[in-house]
Amino acid sequence: MKKAVIGWMLMCMLFTARADHITGGEMNYTFVGINNGLYTYQVTAKLFMDCYSNRRLPNPAYFGIFNRGTGAHIMDLSIPMARQDRLLLSNPSPCITNPPNVCYDIGLYNFTVNLPPVAEGYLIVIQAVYRVQGISNLTPGYGNIGVTYTGEIPGTATEASGPQNNSARFTGDDMVVICANNSFSYSFAAEDRDKDQLRYSFTNAYIGGSGGGGTNFPPAPPPYASVPYGSNYGPDAPLGRNVKINPTTGLITGIAPSDGIYVVTVQVEEIRNGVVIATQRKDLQIRITACTIASASMPPEYMLCKNTQTITLTNLSTSPLITSTNWELFDSKGVSVYNSNNTTTSYTFPDTGLYTIKLVINRNQQCSDSATSLAYVYPGFVPDFIVNGICFKKPTQFFDASTTSYGLVNSWDWNFGDGTGNDVSALPSPTYSYVSMGLKTVRLVATNTKGCRDTTYKNITIVDKPPLSLAFRDTLICVPDAVQLKAIGNGIFSWTPGTAMVNGNTANPTVTPGTTTTYTVHLDDNGCLNHDSVKVRVVDHVTLKAMNDTTICQSDTIGLRLQSDGLKYSWIPTSQVMNPTDPNPKVVTRFTTSYQVTASIGSCTATDQVIVTTVPYPVANAGADTTICFGTHARLNGSTEANAFAWLPASTLSNLKILDPVASPATSTAYVLSANDNRGCPKPGYDTIVVTVLPDINAYAGRDTAVITGQLLQLQATGGLNYQWIPSIGLSNPGIANPVANYPTPSTGISYKVLVYNDAGCVDSAYIKVKVFKTMPSVFVPNAFTPNRDGRNDLLRPVAVGMTRIDYFQIFNRWGQLVFSTTTNEHGWDGTIAGKLQPSGTYVWLVKAVDYTGAPYVRRGTLVLLR
Repeated sequence: MKKAVIGWMLMCMLFTARADHITGGEMNYTFVGINNGLYTYQVTAKLFMDCYSNRRLPNPAYFGIFNRGTGAHIMDLSIPMARQDRLLLSNPSPCITNPPNVCYDIGLYNFTVNLPPVAEGYLIVIQAVYRVQGISNLTPGYGNIGVTYTGEIPGTATEASGPQNNSARFTGDDMVVICANNSFSYSFAAEDRDKDQLRYSFTNAYIGGSGGGGTNFPPAPPPYASVPYGSNYGPDAPLGRNVKINPTTGLITGIAPSDGIYVVTVQVEEIRNGVVIATQRKDLQIRITACTIASASMPPEYMLCKNTQTITLTNLSTSPLITSTNWELFDSKGVSVYNSNNTTTSYTFPDTGLYTIKLVINRNQQCSDSATSLAYVYPGFVPDFIVNGICFKKPTQFFDASTTSYGLVNSWDWNFGDGTGNDVSALPSPTYSYVSMGLKTVRLVATNTKGCRDTTYKNITIVDKPPLSLAFRDTLICVPDAVQLKAIGNGIFSWTPGTAMVNGNTANPTVTPGTTTTYTVHLDDNGCLNHDSVKVRVVDHVTLKAMNDTTICQSDTIGLRLQSDGLKYSWIPTSQVMNPTDPNPKVVTRFTTSYQVTASIGSCTATDQVIVTTVPYPVANAGADTTICFGTHARLNGSTEANAFAWLPASTLSNLKILDPVASPATSTAYVLSANDNRGCPKPGYDTIVVTVLPDINAYAGRDTAVITGQLLQLQATGGLNYQWIPSIGLSNPGIANPVANYPTPSTGISYKVLVYNDAGCVDSAYIKVKVFKTMPSVFVPNAFTPNRDGRNDLLRPVAVGMTRIDYFQIFNRWGQLVFSTTTNEHGWDGTIAGKLQPSGTYVWLVKAVDYTGAPYVRRGTLVLLR
C-alpha cells in the first residue's frame, strides 16, 4: 500500500510540475564539517520559472546524488520548497524604448546531506520538465526538452582536500534585460570561500536525463546529453559569435542577436594548485526583446585584419531617443585623424596600426552616452589549420597553418567539437583523442602579436577505422602481364602476400602473379587500422565466342552479343558500330556486313566475327498527296510488289482489298498503306498519303430586296474568292462579288444565282430575289391583317421600296400605347404585346425613312386587326 501512495504522489507531482515553464537553474553548497567520518554539506538550489506561465514549480523537488566518476546511484532526496521569490522589472530606465516585461518566480530549495569521501567525488542533480518552448538557439521543431542542473563535489583523487570544498557560488544579478541587436553586458561572476582560482566559459545546456526530459523523477544517472543547438549557435556560442565571455571575470559582452528566447549556460571551474577540482554551472533562458536602448553601442573591437583598410561605422543602437551622433578616430599617438556627425560613416585608414574609435550620442542631453573601441588595421591575417588522423580514441593531430603579413601568430584557442569540456587547447599544434565518433566542427581562434584575432571552422568526421578504398576489387590479367593496384587513404600501407610484388609498402604496388591471387592492403593511421582486398585473376588466353550469324531488315539497328572474359574490345567496321569498344554494341546495317571483334586481356588477344545479312523492307507506295473540295471524294492510287497489303484508317475507304479505293473523308486524313511479303524481312513497309479536305464554302448573296425603276442597287456576295452571277440582267459586271444593278422597267421579281468559288476551284451557290416597282420611293403598309396563325396574312409587314433605310416603323393602339416598333424592312407585327393577344380594332401606324436620293420620307395611316 505504501508503494501505491508513493506512486500516486509522484504522478500528482509530475502532472502539476509538467509544463513548458522552466527558465533556468543553478546549485551551490557549503562544507559544514565532519561527523563520524561523514562530510556534511549544506546545499542550495534555485529553479527559475516564467511568471506568466500559470504553472507551478515542483514542490517537493527530487534530487539525486551520484558518483561523479562512475555515475553510480548513491541516493535520492525529496526536498520541499523553502520559499518562492518573485523578480520583477518594475522601474526600467527612461533610456529604454519599449521596455520588456521581465518577471521570474524563483524557487529556493535547501537541504543537508552527509556523504563519505570518495576518490571520484559526487554529482548532485535535479531535473525538471520542461524548458520553455520556442527557444531560438535550438534546432527548430525540437519539441519539449527537459532540464538538468548539477553541482560537483570533488573527490580525493584530484585533490586530497577536495571533499572539504565549498563550491563557487554565482553572485550576478538574476535580472537580465537585453535588447535585440544592441550591445550589452551581463555578469555570471561567482565567489569562492576557498579562494580557488575561477575560470569561466560557455558550455552546453543539459536536457532532462538520458530520456530527453519527460518523466525523469527522481533524476536519471549521468552522463547527460546536450540540448540540440541550431545553426550559427553552439555550446561555446549560445548567443552567436558576436557575444563573448571573459574567462577571468565571467562578464558576457557583445552584440545581442535578434529578439527571442536563448538558453545560455556558463560553467565556472574551481582550480586549486593548477588542477580543476570541480565545475559548477548556471543555466538561464534569456529573453531578448525588440526594445532599444539609447546608447553608444559598438563592438569592443574592429578587426581589419583580412584584406581591407576601410571601416564602416554605425551605432548598433537604433533607439529613436538618439538625437545626435559624433564619431572620432585617433591614431596610436592619440592624434585625431577623422571625425563625423553622420549616423553611419566610412573611413579608409592611410596606414596600418592600432586606432581608437570614440562614439558619443546625445552630448549634454538626457540619455547621453559614449563608448570607445579599438580598430586593428593589419590586413593579411588568415587563420587556418591542417588535420591528420581521424580515428576514434586515437590521437588526431592539428597543425596550425595560419599566416600573417604583420607580426607573428602567437595565440591559439582550439575547440575540437567533442562536447566533453576537455576538448580544448592553447597549443599551436595540439593532439586530441576523440571519445565519440561522428561529424565534429573544429574551431580555431588565432591571434597575432599585432592584436588581430580571427576564427576559422572545419568539419571532420571521426570514424572507428581510417577511410580506405580501392580503385577496383577484382581484375583480370594474362600471363605474363603486370597490373598496378590502387588504394586510397592516409597513413602507412602494407600489402600481403608480398610475392611477385614491387613497392609493396606504397598505396600503388605493381604485381605479376602467375596464378589467381587475392592481395590484402593494410592501412595504419597512427595506430588506427583498416584493411581491404583485391582479387587478381590470371589466365593464359582470352576466351571469346561471338553470336551466330543473323538476318535483319535493311537499315535496322541490332545489338551484337558475345561471351568473353576479355577486358577490352574493338569492333570493325567502326563507321557502323555505335560504340566500337562495347562488348555488346548496337550496329546499323544497311547492307550485308561482316562485323569483326577483337578481345584483349593485356597482351593476350582473340578474334571472332558475326555476319549480318540484310533484306530490304517490302515497298509500299501510297501515291501523291491530294486536295479535295468539301463533300467530295478522292481515289487513292497505291502500288506494291508485296503479296499482302492493308489500308488504314478503314472507316472512310470504299474497299480495303484494292490498291485504288475511293476515300470520302469529312476532314483532312492521312491514309497509310502497309505491305508485307515473304522475302525474308518480317516487318511491313509503310507509306502515307494525305488527303487534304478544304473547308466548306459559306456562299451568301444577300437578302431579298425591292427597288424602283432607275434606282441603283448594290449587290454583295461573300464566302469565296471568285464569283459568277446568273442571269446577268441589269448587272454592271456578273463576274465580281459586288456588281451594281439598274432596272429601267418594273418586274415582279428577278431571281439571281451566284456561284462562289474558293482558291482550289470548289464551288457553292446562293440566291437572291429583287422586285422592281414603277413608283416613287414608298413604304407600303397593308390596311388589314388577320393574325390567327393559319399561315395566311398573320403578320403586318412594312415593305420599303426605293428606301435607303427605315428610321422607324411604329404601331399604336387607340389609347396611344406603342404596341410594335422596328427599323427592319419587312419585319412584321404578329398582333401581340409580350405574348398577349391584342383585341380586334383600328390601329395607327407611323413610318419615317430616307429614300435612295437622301430625301426624308414620313407617312402615317391606319390598319385594322381582324380576329
